[in-house]
Amino acid sequence: MRYSTRLVGSLFAFAFSASSAVFAGGVTVDVANGEQIYNNGKEATGVPACSGCHMPDGMGSDDLGTPRLAGQIFQFIVKQLEDYATDKREDTVMFIMNANAKGLTSQERLDVAAYISEWQHDRETVDASVSNLATLKANGVEVGETYLGKAIVNHGIAEKSVAACRSCHDYNGRGVEPMFPMIGQQKYTYLVAQMKQWRDGVRTNDPQAAMRNVAKNMSDEDIHNVAAYLSTKEASPYSMGNSRLPPRHVPYH
Repeated sequence: MRYSTRLVGSLFAFAFSASSAVFAGGVTVDVANGEQIYNNGKEATGVPACSGCHMPDGMGSDDLGTPRLAGQIFQFIVKQLEDYATDKREDTVMFIMNANAKGLTSQERLDVAAYISEWQHDRETVDASVSNLATLKANGVEVGETYLGKAIVNHGIAEKSVAACRSCHDYNGRGVEPMFPMIGQQKYTYLVAQMKQWRDGVRTNDPQAAMRNVAKNMSDEDIHNVAAYLSTKEASPYSMGNSRLPPRHVPYH
């Protein structure tokens, strides 16, 4: 399967090893190999199956604090795997992603990223796995208000110089290639943890410190509200009154 250079782009040229077959207009990735790694891991280097933490459907887990990967932007996944492999990002959730990424070759990281990004579930599957805020709250997790989160996502917090999430991540957090990931219907506990890490300077692999600058003035309440809205809002490819799809949502050929 070939992915257009529109997908990979010069910003992510570092991800490709010499063994990658580069064509005029595309990069070759082995999606079947990516599926094999996701479901079974890589025994030779002790890499476990991705599905063990990110779930067989790739939708992540609030209980484990792991993110949804299914349908995530290809370049973003590649960057995170490369950052784990080079210790530019530290896994503070399951504490295994740095070792896992190092256990894969650059090409294998491309392969699994391609498999994950192409994984588009039907609406019923996605809706069934969306964070259940009522259950989380009943289990003692601090949960924000979705209506307050919606205001921040769409308009920011002017008095705190907090930019609107949609200014980078687009409508309902659907993501914008190559840099801004899909955050709509991402897991609640993961969103909260990452925003707090950006705010506190624990996570620092954001290009040009974009997320650190946004999160640094956000309170815990602000973060909980944003996570409540984003985790339960469909990351629809269509915005209101606009039937034109962004490039990453146009079917690849």
